[in-house]
Amino acid sequence: MNTHVSLGVPGAVPAGQPLSVTSPYDGSLLATVDVVDEDGVGQALQNAFAAFYDRSQWLPAARRIGILEETASLMEQHFDELVTLAAREGGKPLMDSRVEVLRAIDGVKNCIECIRTGHGMEIPMQLNAASANRLAFTSREPIGVVVAFSAFNHPLNLIVHQVGPAVASGCPVIIKPAEDTPLSAFRFVELLREAGLPESWCQPLLTTGHPVSAGLVADRRVAFFSFIGSARVGWMLRSQLAPGTRCVLEHGGVAPVVITADADLDDVLPLLAKGGFYHAGQVCVSVQRVFAHASIAQEVAARLAEIGGRYRAGDPLDENTEIGPLIRHQETDRIENWVNEAVEGGAVLVGGGGRRQGDAFFEATVLHNPPPDAKVSRNEIFGPVICVYDWRELDAAIEMANEVPYAFQASVCTRDIYVSSNLQASAVMVNDHTAFRVDWMPFAGLKESGYGVGGIPYTYRDMQIEKLTVIRSRGLQGML
Repeated sequence: MNTHVSLGVPGAVPAGQPLSVTSPYDGSLLATVDVVDEDGVGQALQNAFAAFYDRSQWLPAARRIGILEETASLMEQHFDELVTLAAREGGKPLMDSRVEVLRAIDGVKNCIECIRTGHGMEIPMQLNAASANRLAFTSREPIGVVVAFSAFNHPLNLIVHQVGPAVASGCPVIIKPAEDTPLSAFRFVELLREAGLPESWCQPLLTTGHPVSAGLVADRRVAFFSFIGSARVGWMLRSQLAPGTRCVLEHGGVAPVVITADADLDDVLPLLAKGGFYHAGQVCVSVQRVFAHASIAQEVAARLAEIGGRYRAGDPLDENTEIGPLIRHQETDRIENWVNEAVEGGAVLVGGGGRRQGDAFFEATVLHNPPPDAKVSRNEIFGPVICVYDWRELDAAIEMANEVPYAFQASVCTRDIYVSSNLQASAVMVNDHTAFRVDWMPFAGLKESGYGVGGIPYTYRDMQIEKLTVIRSRGLQGML
C-alpha cells in the first residue's frame, strides 16, 4: 500500500511537502497526505461558515438520517478494508481493529438514534399573572462550525465520535486527525460524501505545523471545539479559544484499580491484564495502577505478569497477534526510561521490562511497589505497563488512588461498594477493568484529565443550542 491522499478542503491548495504516513510495525510507507497552511485553513473555515450561516443550506433531519444510514451501510460493505487500514496505520491487531470498526458502525447508528429521539420540551406557563396567555417550548438547533482534533489510538472510532454527532446535529465540521493515523479519517469522510453529505459539511485536513492548527482553533467562526489528546496540548488550545466558543476536552488518566482481599482473582485478573495491555497500553483509561491488599498483592503481580507474558506480540495484520507495536519508536524509549527509573528507585520488576522485536515493541510489564514519586506512579504511561502497590488500610489505598492530578475511569474489585463511592473518578467499574466503555455512555475526565462530557449522545447535545419560543395569545387562556 502506497497511495496519495488529496486535500479534503474544497477550493484549497496543498502547501509544503505532503505528510508521509508510515507503519508503526515496520516503518513502511503507507501513503502521503496533502497538508494546508494558513490559507488552506482559512478556506476550510470560509466553506464551513458559509454553509452554516446560509440557512437555506441547512440539512433537514430526514436528509441527515438518510446520509448516516447510507454511511453505516457503506462501512459494512467496506468492513475488511476499514479494519486493515486501521490496523496498518495504528498498529492495533486485527482482532481488536475489527472490534473498533464494529463500534464505529454502531456509533454512526447511534447518531441516527440521537436525531430520532432528540427533542425540546414544554416550559410551564399559566402559573401566574406574568405567564398568563402564553405557551413556551424549546427546540434544538445546531451550534455552528465545529472543529475537532483527534488522537491516534482509535483512528476510526474516535473520528466517528467527533464527526458523527456534528453531522447528526446539523453542524459543518472540520476534522484534523492525528498525523500518525489520518488515513481512516479521510476514508470515513469519503464514505460520508459518497452517502450524500455535501463537501463543505465535513472537511478533513492536516496542517503544516502547530501554529497553523492553533490558528484554526482560535478563529472566531468556530462555535465548538472537540479535542482528544494530551492534557498539555488540550489545555493550551482551550486557552486560545475565541470568546463564546464552547469545547470538550478528552485527555488521559492514570487509571487506578483497588482490589480488596475478598476479590475473585480468577475472574478479574484476566480482565485487568486485558485492560492494561490491550493496544500496548495506548488507551486513555488503560489499567495502570493496581492497589491490592497486602495479603494478595504479590499473587496479583505474579499472575498479571504471567498473563502478560503469554500475549503474542507481532505484526498487527497477523491473526494471532494480541499486542501490536507502539505508535512511535520514541515512545518505546520513553517507556523503557520510566520503567528503569522505577526499578532503580526500588520497584520489583515482576515481568517484562524490555524491548521486544526491536524498537517497535515493549514487553507487557508488571512492576511491584514502584516509588510513589516515580513517573510510572504519577503520570500516564500510555504503554503496556501495570504497577501493583500493597495496602493494608483501605482508606490509605483510596488516598493513594486519588492523589494524582488526573481522574477519569477507575475500578474496584471487591464486594464492598464503599470503595467505589470514595474514589475520585467520573466512572467506577466494579469487578471489571478501567477501560470498559460503550459509546452511548458518558465519558468524562475530571481534574486535569478533561473538560466536559464525551459519549455520542452527550456530544450530540453539546453541538446544539436550545432555543426558547414563547407565544402570547388570548386564545391560550385557560390552557395548562
